[in-house]
Amino acid sequence: MAQKILLLFVSIILSLLSYAQINNTFDLIPAPAELKVNNNRVAIDQRFSISVNGNADKRIYAEASRFIRRLSSKTGIFLDNQHYVTPQDRNNISSTLLIKIHRPGKLKLGEDESYSIETGTNQIVVTSTTDLGAIHALETLLQLVSNDEKGYYFPGLSLHDSPRFAWRGLLLDVVLHFMPVDVVKRNLDGMAAMKMNVLHLHLSNDQGFRVESKIFPRLQQVASDGIYYTQKDIHDIIDYADQRGIRIVPEFVVPAHTTAILTAYPEFASIKRDYKLQRYFGVFDPVMDPTNEKLYPFLEKLFTEMSSLFPDKYFHIGGDENTGKDWESSPHIRSFMKEKGMKKYMDLQTYFNKRLLTIIRKTGKIMMGWDEIFQPGIPKEIVIQSWRGNEDYYKSIKLGYKAILSYGYYIDLIQPASYHYLNDPIPDSAKLTEKEKNLVLGGEATMWSELVTPATVDSRIWPRTAAIAERLWSSNETKDVDDMYRRLDIASLQLEAVGLRHESYKLPMMRQLTNGMDTKPLEVLVSVLEPLKIYERNEGDTMYTVFSPFTKIADVATPDQKVPRIFNKQVQEFLIQPSAELETNITEKLIVWKENDAAFKLLLRNSPVLIEARSLSENLSSLASAGLEAIQHLHDHNKVSADWLKEKLAVAIKAKQQGGRCEIQVVDAIQKLIQRAGENN
Repeated sequence: MAQKILLLFVSIILSLLSYAQINNTFDLIPAPAELKVNNNRVAIDQRFSISVNGNADKRIYAEASRFIRRLSSKTGIFLDNQHYVTPQDRNNISSTLLIKIHRPGKLKLGEDESYSIETGTNQIVVTSTTDLGAIHALETLLQLVSNDEKGYYFPGLSLHDSPRFAWRGLLLDVVLHFMPVDVVKRNLDGMAAMKMNVLHLHLSNDQGFRVESKIFPRLQQVASDGIYYTQKDIHDIIDYADQRGIRIVPEFVVPAHTTAILTAYPEFASIKRDYKLQRYFGVFDPVMDPTNEKLYPFLEKLFTEMSSLFPDKYFHIGGDENTGKDWESSPHIRSFMKEKGMKKYMDLQTYFNKRLLTIIRKTGKIMMGWDEIFQPGIPKEIVIQSWRGNEDYYKSIKLGYKAILSYGYYIDLIQPASYHYLNDPIPDSAKLTEKEKNLVLGGEATMWSELVTPATVDSRIWPRTAAIAERLWSSNETKDVDDMYRRLDIASLQLEAVGLRHESYKLPMMRQLTNGMDTKPLEVLVSVLEPLKIYERNEGDTMYTVFSPFTKIADVATPDQKVPRIFNKQVQEFLIQPSAELETNITEKLIVWKENDAAFKLLLRNSPVLIEARSLSENLSSLASAGLEAIQHLHDHNKVSADWLKEKLAVAIKAKQQGGRCEIQVVDAIQKLIQRAGENN
């Protein structure tokens, strides 16, 4: 009996150690499906080598070679023993890293992306059905690199992993603000690091048409401001993505959001007017004329050309945000609708979409669109991408349509990673059958570029999109928000290592804002700010144009900042269970914020651009001062007067006012400290 108890105790200890390894050492994101630790380890030294066994293609050799260079950069070790991984290394079965692949992977929906990693005494073995799984394994291994006093090593483990959803995407809008090829590429590297596999490029809108057309050259000559991807650029992006196991899905939005196309070819518009590229952002009335029979040969030629550039099977036609006003204002269109028995303008759009579907079929593609195209009579072969809410999302699934969720993943809305993380394509509350669940392809984070430029776009995508990547890859039972944030902070540094600039862009922009003066006071202020959320920054869609400067304090401030997140949690814990350590941590931050205003005002003498943030700095200082008083009253168990409480709450309310299109993110926490002090009255 005693022996059984001892064995049980040892088993529990080993389990706890295994749990500790997963949660406190390996820090993997996305979290793997299954992981067990062992006592092995493989040292990383100058003898490191890789061989690929099995039926592989050039993709894995290129990625394995890139892995060696990245590993060398990460560790500082001269890994010059093997310059490139080639098929000639196949017989080196004693290599440090042995990759076993059954067959080349195809970039298609539903391809096998699973992989296993086994750490032996002197060798790591990666096993995967396809090279796509092996590429994911290489990303996992880079996250697993560990070190101690003996040097760098790969820890001992047995890991088996596969994605929960087949479609794990990022929409990158390159129209409202154009994103050069290098920006697209570095975000592809970030996607690969987080095991995402679809880049959805939004390529046309009211502000421009961003792909060279050899058949309709006016699209780049008249409708792009001369800023577009050549067809060679598109091939370059696709090849780059292919090597990393990422599909490229193009979107050319019709019939609305087509001001650019109508600027080049106004004969296809519903109403005759002088069309010019739109300089503002938002929803506009210009729309194509579905009653014009000449429109369909034009679209067939255009979409045949565009679809030939993109090898993926899916082709996105947009279909969103048609106001219908130009249709309702056109006598010949109203007459057409009456003749066809159409009662509302969306009936006409469904007619248009059915005509379009015939064209898309001819190209061999599968048509997809935003959830506005989900209308009675639309064929079920179309994929619905949901962005407006869950009602139509679940309804489309129950009616047999394949669906992709973007509602809740709009990263341009400046919402916290925790919000996106807990937004599941198939939540426990969804009453879906297994057959219906199989219709959910996955999800996409969406990065619309109204308020970002190539300099700032990374900061709006990363690292929060890594949380979405985990939601789409890992088990739906992986929901620990605190642990997600712990790993996300680590992943953010790893994403910087692949070339993303979500952190590194800040200091140069702050030096510009301060005219070369000491940036520390600005850094302190910015660390507790976030831009206004849910498009409030661009009030009425009229505050900014495509030419506006996006180099101001709201552009340096980033979503879901670490400093206020930690401070707010410390205050929450302090109010539940006060401790000297928490009190000290909170007090130290409040002192810094209180005293920072004096230094910030010195910057204003040389930086007129920062004057819009004066009230933010003043309010933060006053708020911090009130917080310090509250902490002291709580520490001394003082009773406070009603006048004190009223005065300090007024400070907190004032601090909620925006400045420079930003908001202070620690107001609520400090207000709670004030209210708790007031409870002693």
